[in-house]
Order: sequence, then C-alpha cells, then structure tokens
Amino acid sequence: MRAATLPATAPTRHDGRVMAWGIPLLSLLIAVALRPAGPAGAWSRLGLQWLFSAYFTTGYWLANRALWQWLLGRLPLAAQTARRLWTLAALAPLLATAATVALQLPLHGLLPQWFSLTPGRLALNAAFSLLPTAAVLTLYEATYFFGQWQANQRRADQLAQAATQAQLDALARQLDPHFLFNSLNTLAALIEPGNDTAQHYVEGLADVYRYVLLARQHPTVPLAEELAFVRTYLALQQVRFGEALHVRIEADPAALGRVAPLSVQELVENALKHNEASRARPLGLRVVAGLGFVQVENTYQPRPPGLAPSTGTGLANLRQRYALLGATQPVQAGPADGQFVARLPLLP
Repeated sequence: MRAATLPATAPTRHDGRVMAWGIPLLSLLIAVALRPAGPAGAWSRLGLQWLFSAYFTTGYWLANRALWQWLLGRLPLAAQTARRLWTLAALAPLLATAATVALQLPLHGLLPQWFSLTPGRLALNAAFSLLPTAAVLTLYEATYFFGQWQANQRRADQLAQAATQAQLDALARQLDPHFLFNSLNTLAALIEPGNDTAQHYVEGLADVYRYVLLARQHPTVPLAEELAFVRTYLALQQVRFGEALHVRIEADPAALGRVAPLSVQELVENALKHNEASRARPLGLRVVAGLGFVQVENTYQPRPPGLAPSTGTGLANLRQRYALLGATQPVQAGPADGQFVARLPLLP
C-alpha cells in the first residue's frame, strides 16, 4: 500500500510554534558558540550578537523551509524519500551560499567592518551556514517522517477495523458455503439434459458465489481476476435483461494493478439497480480498464423516484475503502454528457 502523505503546503502541524521557539533558541546557541574570546566576547555584548545571529538564522530557516516545501510537493511519497534527501543534499549548499550573500549585503552597507564581502569571508560564512541548514532540514524531514508513520498507523488500524466489521457482517448473513454449493450441484443435476443455457447459468452462479467467498478474505485482488468475475456476473444479468442490456468490456492488456474485491461489480450493480433498462430504453453499460484506472459507464436514465432510491452509501463506502488502501486518486463518480461515469484508481 502506498504510504499516507501529509499536506505539502505545511511542513509540520504546528509550524508557526516550531519557528517561534526554534529560531530564537538556535540563534542563541549559535551566538554563544561563536562568542569571541577576550573583551570582544563579553557577555554584555551577547544581546547584540544574538540579534545578528537571529537575523541570519531567520533567513536561513525561511529559505530552507521554502526549499523543503517545494521539494516535498514534487516528491511526497515514502518511496521517494531517498531521492528527496539526495536532492536536498545537492541543493542545500547552493541555497546556503546564495542566502549568505543576500543576507550579508544589507549588513555590509551598515557595518562594513564587521560584515565583509571578501570571497574568503563569504565562503567561511556559507560553510558555517550549513549548520542551521542541516538543523532546519533535519527537523522538517524528521517531523514529516513521524507524521507519515502516524498516518500509516491510523490507516492500518482503520483498515483492520473495517475488515473485521466486514467479516462480522458477512458471517451474520452468509449461508453455509457447503450447503450453497451442494444445492447448486443438486439443481444442476435436476436440469434436463440438453438445456445448456440453464446449465451454464447455474455454473456461472456457482462461480460468482465462489469468487465472493474467496475474494472477501483479501484486501485487494488482481484486476484480471475482478474483470473475469464481472464478465461472469454480467453474463448472468444478460440472461435476465436480454435485449434491454447492452454490455461492452474493454481491457487494455497493459492495464496492471489491483482493486478492492467486488468494487467493480458494485459499480455495475449500481448501474443496473438505479437505471431503467427495457426494450424501449436499453441500458448501455461499458467497463473500461486502462492504465491506472478501471471505469464503469452507463447510459444515464435514472428510474423514477421511489423505485430504487439511492442513499449514496455504496459510493461513500467505496471511497473510504480506497482511501484506506492508499489509492493515489480518489474514487470519482457522477453524470457527464448523458452518461453516468464511475472511475476507480488501480492500486499498486
């Protein structure tokens, strides 16, 4: 599953508080550490040294915070952590050098004897600036990593609770599988020889229930297995609807990934449940599997109010399931150009 990510626009949840405490403390530590020996380093002058240190620390902090935010927006995933850190390591020294020059220029105009612009002095200050740079970037990266870990823990707990509840619900309404399949075998034996349509229907029904029983034991299933199940499910529905239902299934051979079990079937079932399908108004249904998504489209012809009221809970539950499974995109659904389109993102 993909790791949960925090919003890239806010490095930490309490960023303002961290800066309010972090900048004064870090600048004070630097001022004390750099206090020169002798009269020039008298404690009475520490306040002035702290002021200059706070000026530089604030500049470095804000610059590195902006760099980290910018990079996080482009490489936010846990799998991209190493790449993000290497990029930070490459860009941080360049940013520190540029920030050193930018911060030193106004002070050189006021106090040229203290803030020289000679290459040697600038190089020394730029090298020392790597200390607050490393402190700031380490703080934000560690906070972000801890936030990801917390989010993953919460999502794992929610997913475990949802799976447990689903199992309890299934046990509460599930027939004994052995009884079910024995009954289907008995029914198949009672069908008159030569009635291939009935035989195929019973076999398809057994395949549907077998998949339901097996798939619900896993959080995700391969896309190919789900599409094979949907084909069987729609074959049963085609017997029921006849010419009132027109079905197309288009699967790109390069479409690889996983889906939540029974999720595509649920979209197909919703289309059949909430739309009119008759000889006068056939229902067009199209299932498309592409790169990174699987989509169910149907002719948008809602049944009259009261016949099959929609509560919206099915789509809401699907959205929650895919969010808990770490989907890179949300589940999308809605009418468009005479069609109702529902799209599921493929899971890694």
